[in-house]
Amino acid sequence: MVLKKSSLLFVVILTFCEAIAKEAGNGLSQSKGKVKSPVNVQRAHEYEPTWESLDARPLPSWYDEGKIGIFIHWGVYSVPGFGSEWFWFSWKTSKNERIVNFMDQNYPPGFTYQDFGHQFTAEFYNATKWTELFKKSGAKYVVLTSKHHEGYTLWPSKYAFSWNAMAVGAHRNLLGELAEAIRSDSDLRFGLYHSLYEWFNPLWIADLATNLTTDEFVKFKTLPELYELVNEYQPDIVWSDGEWEAPDSYWQSKEFLAWLYNESPVKDFVVTNDRWGHKTLCTHGGYYTCADRYNPGILQPHKWENCMTLDKISWGYRRNAQIEDYLTPDELIKTIAETVSCGGKFWNNNSN
Repeated sequence: MVLKKSSLLFVVILTFCEAIAKEAGNGLSQSKGKVKSPVNVQRAHEYEPTWESLDARPLPSWYDEGKIGIFIHWGVYSVPGFGSEWFWFSWKTSKNERIVNFMDQNYPPGFTYQDFGHQFTAEFYNATKWTELFKKSGAKYVVLTSKHHEGYTLWPSKYAFSWNAMAVGAHRNLLGELAEAIRSDSDLRFGLYHSLYEWFNPLWIADLATNLTTDEFVKFKTLPELYELVNEYQPDIVWSDGEWEAPDSYWQSKEFLAWLYNESPVKDFVVTNDRWGHKTLCTHGGYYTCADRYNPGILQPHKWENCMTLDKISWGYRRNAQIEDYLTPDELIKTIAETVSCGGKFWNNNSN
């Protein structure tokens, strides 16, 4: 799989946009510092597993010094490339007519979503080439979807047996290759998106059936994966998602963040977002995302991020996308200027 035309358009525009961001920003100088050379948080004390304590942690300075980041949606949903990254859910749960018809017209009876996994071969994937493209864009950080709501992991997770990129499809550690390329060949910061929940995981479904009075999914899937990701790949950003169906107490978010800030190998430079429970958006966590494509239009007292897409419809690759479905260069530049001038970070999604 290769970067699509929308990504190339983004790179052409982004170098110019980064210059605009510098002028529209808060005057902080840009810093190239290597990812492996942290800009430390001055920790006066250990952080307790309470929001009052966790929210008092200052953001590492590196995060405010670069105004533009790149988000990459890439997973099994990229194989059908139809509808959106919610393809599996739309097909099996929502029974979306367009997607049901797409499957009926193009695939044999009995074809499963897992069969798409075997076709996720990533034969044209070259992490070094991706890194070269990212460097040319002018962006300062890159975040990869380590696992979306489908549960398929781009690294050989011990907690995603037979549903990860090493076991099925590419038979490669796609995440590890990109982490290595970015850290070896660039000054970019590298972060990881991780979905707390998975649509069809039996443990999640069982916990839902008890009205979340049990937490088997969190104990045996979500938390072990998060610890594995942080310890193995030491991300500069932990971008959480999939939080909305349960409170932060179910996800044990405060306990995880206390470990992340106090004991983890990234404790002095990691940045987190606000998606840690159904009431944490725009309230708790590191920086605020508040909602997808959040753009308040006025200066905000708390550091925030405009997480948005070039494709106005989907975060994932769509084979049937039309040119009018994408932001125009003028729309993109306007959004960047609005975001950065109001104290936000512009985080643009590229679908593969």
